[in-house]
Amino acid sequence: MIIILRPEVDPAGPEVKQILNTLHYYQGVQTRISGVTGKERKVIEIYVIGDTSRIPEEEIERLPGVERVVRVSKKYRLIGRHREDLEALGFEYNGLYFDQDSFHIFAGLCAVDTPENVEAMFRALREVGVTTSRMGAYKPRTNPYSFQGHGRRCLPWLFELAGKYGIRCIAMEVTKEVHIEEIYEELERAGRPTGVMLQIGTRNAQNFELLKAVGSQNEFPVLYKRGMGITLEESLNACEYIASEGNRRIVFCLRGVKTNLGDPHRNLVDFAHVPVVKGLTRLPVCVDPTHSVGRRQTAPDGIQEIFHIAAQGVIAGANMILVEFHPRPEEALCDGPQALTLEELPHFVEDMRVVREAYLTRKALAHRYQTAPSRKEVSIDEGTLPSACAL
Repeated sequence: MIIILRPEVDPAGPEVKQILNTLHYYQGVQTRISGVTGKERKVIEIYVIGDTSRIPEEEIERLPGVERVVRVSKKYRLIGRHREDLEALGFEYNGLYFDQDSFHIFAGLCAVDTPENVEAMFRALREVGVTTSRMGAYKPRTNPYSFQGHGRRCLPWLFELAGKYGIRCIAMEVTKEVHIEEIYEELERAGRPTGVMLQIGTRNAQNFELLKAVGSQNEFPVLYKRGMGITLEESLNACEYIASEGNRRIVFCLRGVKTNLGDPHRNLVDFAHVPVVKGLTRLPVCVDPTHSVGRRQTAPDGIQEIFHIAAQGVIAGANMILVEFHPRPEEALCDGPQALTLEELPHFVEDMRVVREAYLTRKALAHRYQTAPSRKEVSIDEGTLPSACAL
């Protein structure tokens, strides 16, 4: 059960205390209070977890401060979209806003290697007006002899350079709980020049102790990557695991699934699930075209395959792109063959802007058709649309 409070209610006020006291009469339930930041307002929700069948909705709705009660009968109690009118689980972090309507590009190195390459990447991002990046300090690898990342020792100069070039948030994978502590300590020591979004990589998609660790802290938001060989339901349940520990600032990332049916790409692209995830949950959705494609290859039309795959996600409504670049991919210590070059960054950003505008146009068109009493009342300026032959 989700109890949505009126906008003017103070979470620490007497109304909330009365609601909690009423709920505590019913044994076998737990309550958690969470703030959901929407575009227009911040919504306070009380999650009632356990056997809520004995709790009458009418009684709770009559309590002071209650706007409405939503009975949850589906999966994903905390992250799920149980009614269409529920606010998306939006959140603000370090001056950036994330929800199912926002859009961000997190471009950067798969693995941090040298200060020179990191600085070149951040400088290039500043030149195109992007303030978000991806940087891997801790890298789990299939081969035990492959580069595993510099770890904690690169964080001081990485954070310093991020602050120098105005990078507000870095997506950074963690593989064990101590990494969270190291990031926090080094970020504090550096004076918080940037922010970090903790990334759960596909290999840790069902590492439940790690999921508990990132869920039990509220300092950093979490980017969860779908498991490469598990179902969508299993991955969403992993996000529910994070949310159940208290952290609901989660972005769900589609990165392709492991199957030879996607050859010659590294993974079978699963970006058709963007609207599916947005419909099942209230989470923002990210796509990772780099790990889906796994190679730098130009199509006959002159467009990079990674550009094409990223566009598939964006045109489907993705709220974030996680994409790899490197100043010299041939020298990269991790996944160099799939990294785009800095010379391609302006083209990529502009291409994604074009695709994002196309998505927003499609969204507005759908709204016009859905709200019009009849299709005849929807007028389309034919002069603005290319003919089928022109296409």
